Amino acid sequence: MSGFLKKFTLRTEDHGVHPITDRVQEAIAESGIESGLCIVHCPHTTAGLTITSFVDPNGRDDLSEEIRRLIPSRNDFHHKNDTPVDAAGHVKTSLFGTTLTVIVEGGKALLGSSQGVLYLEFDGPRNRQYYVKVISDV
Repeated sequence: MSGFLKKFTLRTEDHGVHPITDRVQEAIAESGIESGLCIVHCPHTTAGLTITSFVDPNGRDDLSEEIRRLIPSRNDFHHKNDTPVDAAGHVKTSLFGTTLTVIVEGGKALLGSSQGVLYLEFDGPRNRQYYVKVISDV
């Protein structure tokens, strides 16, 4: 097996949803790997990743608003070393996760026609990083 790793940086705003599919596809193309796996990893405790529809860009706003509604920043979190926004961000990250795996076939991520990879910010604005690892199955 051979592999390729690329680091990306991203400036986020407060509670943003950032499409990163193009950068993931760019890393896959740069790797030269035609068939294998692509792992996207976010090394932060208040940010996460998901795959969802890109058909209507307003859907990203809906996603961000619904996440904040379901897990609001509150003063009654048990761990008090963080701000309420940071504490809520830890819960959100735990639910969404920090790593995605996508099949690579034909030199591209195998995503549905309306699917895309989103970087979710839960405690911004921040300067963030994420990694894309492409692994060949040959």
